[in-house]
Amino acid sequence: MMSEQILNTEILEKNTQSSPPTGFQVLVREFKKDKLAMFSLFCLVIGIIAIYISAAMINQEELMNVSLRDKFSEPGEKFILGADQGGRSILGQLIIGARNSITIALSVTIITGIVGVAIGMITGYFGGLIDNIFMRIIDFFITIPTLMIIIVFVTIIPKYSIFEFVLIMSTFLWVSTARLVRSKSLTESRRDYINASKTLGTGNGRIIFTGVMPNLSSILIVELTLSFAGNVGLETGLSYLGFGLPQSVPSLGTLVSYANNPLILEDKWWVWLPASLLILLLMLSINYVGQALRRSADARQRQG
Repeated sequence: MMSEQILNTEILEKNTQSSPPTGFQVLVREFKKDKLAMFSLFCLVIGIIAIYISAAMINQEELMNVSLRDKFSEPGEKFILGADQGGRSILGQLIIGARNSITIALSVTIITGIVGVAIGMITGYFGGLIDNIFMRIIDFFITIPTLMIIIVFVTIIPKYSIFEFVLIMSTFLWVSTARLVRSKSLTESRRDYINASKTLGTGNGRIIFTGVMPNLSSILIVELTLSFAGNVGLETGLSYLGFGLPQSVPSLGTLVSYANNPLILEDKWWVWLPASLLILLLMLSINYVGQALRRSADARQRQG
């Protein structure tokens, strides 16, 4: 009796060891192998949490009040990172600006992800007339210069807030996600297990949510992560050009744009350099995390 129990235990352990790892296990193993991606993920999470907590303790109206007496104050006891041409704290604007940029990028990523996944999944799964109609719409949006159109809409609208700015960006940035999901779901919907589910009478909605979508989850995670990085860059770029958030709202791009003044660029480095470094570190961290996620989704590229 005892020998049978030992034999069953050994068989169970062998089956457990030989079973393929789950998606989460592959993800964890990939991050353990890539120390730089692990460090980037840690810094990204801690940094975002610190930014939001710090931003909640700052009064934005008081921060943006002009104080000519403190114009271009150098870093010191009163202003840790100095002050800008209006005597406003660079550190405070950096924290609020980072929060605004991350919030906008995250909101745009979520909205475009939901819209893109929904349209791509429907067109790829059903095909036919629905696919043709939506693909013509997608082709139209692709031909539009996205950056220029966003600038036009921002210029037309006299007064807008972060909410309107997110909607303007989201209107034109869902196309790439929709095309990716459409191509993958088009291939997935032709597989045998989907045809078997249809034969058994399973509804289309259940097949999409329980059959097709789980097999696209790893690709979606990678796509949304890289889209988040792209949206951060787009928001800061628009603010740098003067077509992003209003001047009364702190933004990383606005702080970097002060470097267009040669005098500030050479002599007042504390005005633009912290924002530039923060954008660089943020983009690099997201990029390294995205690369690790991409490798975990592709067995040929995995390190572990």
